[in-house]
Amino acid sequence: MLENLSPDVLPRLLRRTTLWAMGVGLIAFIISCYLAPVLGSFGIFIGVGLAIFNFRFLDRQAAKVELKGEQSTKAVRRQMGAKTLSRLGVITGIVILAIVVQAPLGIGIVVGLVLYQLTFVVNVMRVVAKSGGAE
Repeated sequence: MLENLSPDVLPRLLRRTTLWAMGVGLIAFIISCYLAPVLGSFGIFIGVGLAIFNFRFLDRQAAKVELKGEQSTKAVRRQMGAKTLSRLGVITGIVILAIVVQAPLGIGIVVGLVLYQLTFVVNVMRVVAKSGGAE
């Protein structure tokens, strides 16, 4: 779906997603300060930050792969897959460690990661709908 969009749309999509995720994270932080432990509220900020960190690294990694010119699809997948697996492994390790040490903090991190993904999906749906929808 995204490959049919013009190249100038993707940077705006990433920027909009990041800004929306920070806003949604702030609102969730304020709400969770009243409804949940403070560590859970802080975890939401950490989760949104980890998601932004992951997405920015993915963006840089994809840009580097494209700059290398013609490569087989299998080589590109292997190159991106190993780095992505490492990055997601580190994030998963952070979440599990946080849950073991302080459960509210770990749950808050998971909530922050989910909030970022939800804002990303909503922004992608919005861009696709504006460009004529999926075929």
